[in-house]
Amino acid sequence: MQVLTKRYPKNCLLMVMDRYSAVVRNMEQVVMIPSLLRDVQLSGHGGSVQEGAPDLYTYFTMLKTICVEVEHGLLPREEWRAKAAGSEAGDPENEAAAAEAEEAEEDRISGELDLEAQFHRHFSSLHHILTHLTRKAQEVTRKYQEMTGQVP
Repeated sequence: MQVLTKRYPKNCLLMVMDRYSAVVRNMEQVVMIPSLLRDVQLSGHGGSVQEGAPDLYTYFTMLKTICVEVEHGLLPREEWRAKAAGSEAGDPENEAAAAEAEEAEEDRISGELDLEAQFHRHFSSLHHILTHLTRKAQEVTRKYQEMTGQVP
C-alpha cells in the first residue's frame, strides 16, 4: 500500500481524494489479472450476495476510471454527455434542448438555495462518495488477494 506523503486535516477533501487515489493505485498493483474478477460478486453484510449487483471486474474498471478523473480533471461536458448517453455523436438540437433544460433547472435550484448551501451539499456528497469508493477499492483488493491466495 502506498503511503500518503501530504499532510491535510482528517476530513479535508484533498485528503479524501489522495487516499482514494492511493487505494486505487494499490488495487491496480495488486490485481495482476483483472479478468479473474469477472462474475465474482462482492459479498454484502453477513456474507450475503446482492442479486443484480455488479461483479468485481465492473467495480475495478469503474474505480480506475473515476480515479483518472479525480487526478486529471473532468472530461469536457460534451464528451461526458456523449459517454453517459453511450454514443459519440449526438443530435445538436437535442443537446441544445437538454442544455437549456439543465440551465433552467440550475436557475430554479439557485433561486431556492444560496450558493453556500449548494456548495456545502455538493462538498458533503463528494466527500461521502469518495469515502465509499475508497472502501470499494479496498474490498476489491482484499477479495482478489483471497482468490489468489495472497496474504492480505
